[in-house]
Amino acid sequence: MELVTTKDILKKAQEGKYAVGAFNVENMEMVMAVISAAEEMNSPVIMQTTPSTVKYAGLDYFLANAKVAASRAKVPVVMHLDHGSSFELASEAFRTGYTSIMIDGSHSSFEDNIKISKAVVDMCKSSGIAVEAELGKVGGKEDDLDGGDGGFTDPKEAKLFVEKTGVDSLAVAIGTAHGLYKGEPKLDLDRLSQIKEVVSIPLVLHGGSGIPDSKVQESIKRGICKVNYATELRIAFTKGVTKYLEENKDTIDPKKYNKSGMEEVKQFVKEKIKVCGCENRA
Repeated sequence: MELVTTKDILKKAQEGKYAVGAFNVENMEMVMAVISAAEEMNSPVIMQTTPSTVKYAGLDYFLANAKVAASRAKVPVVMHLDHGSSFELASEAFRTGYTSIMIDGSHSSFEDNIKISKAVVDMCKSSGIAVEAELGKVGGKEDDLDGGDGGFTDPKEAKLFVEKTGVDSLAVAIGTAHGLYKGEPKLDLDRLSQIKEVVSIPLVLHGGSGIPDSKVQESIKRGICKVNYATELRIAFTKGVTKYLEENKDTIDPKKYNKSGMEEVKQFVKEKIKVCGCENRA
């Protein structure tokens, strides 16, 4: 199957009142693990890369991995640019062949966020590529992403933002953060419900790693259609590799310890697919 865009699968998620898991991939092994999990669960899946991951190997390297994985899969697969930090990077991802683009103008003023988000929408519209934007600011720090203490999404601004930009999905700030949480995050679920009342497009939850599954599921009931996971995938892969090397100290074959890392990632992804409710939704 060829790569698909988020537009159709998130619309179906919205209609079916479930969410699609979006998983950040860092190498070929993580791509393989995510796809294997989605295949076993018969679930649509979104793979994504951040600007720092793109710097590591390049958009074309990661897209090539995703294309091969999708061509062998029977489930819908999306390749998404996560937290596109500039119009130039969004444009490069679009030209390279990514099937979903996020432009993150949340660090700018409300007006400038509208301007850059609309510019990316206008660029992608003719090709049917979906665009995600962020309003409010998801806190925490991960790689080059630094949201500081964050800032909540205002429902009235969300309505105006969507009307003026034409984005296909909106990442909202309701108390989540990137990276690891120091305690249990306190989500403003009532705010999420208020946003859902005035915004008709699918809503996105960033900072999914570390949020209790019950809170994620409640967020989905209140309008979340895409849940992002990044940090916990890194932890899972590293855990698998480390465990194998500790138990097999003479191993020099990367395939062997990478396979252990892949298995940990696969199990994590399968668990989160269940949490999102997208099992057997392919």
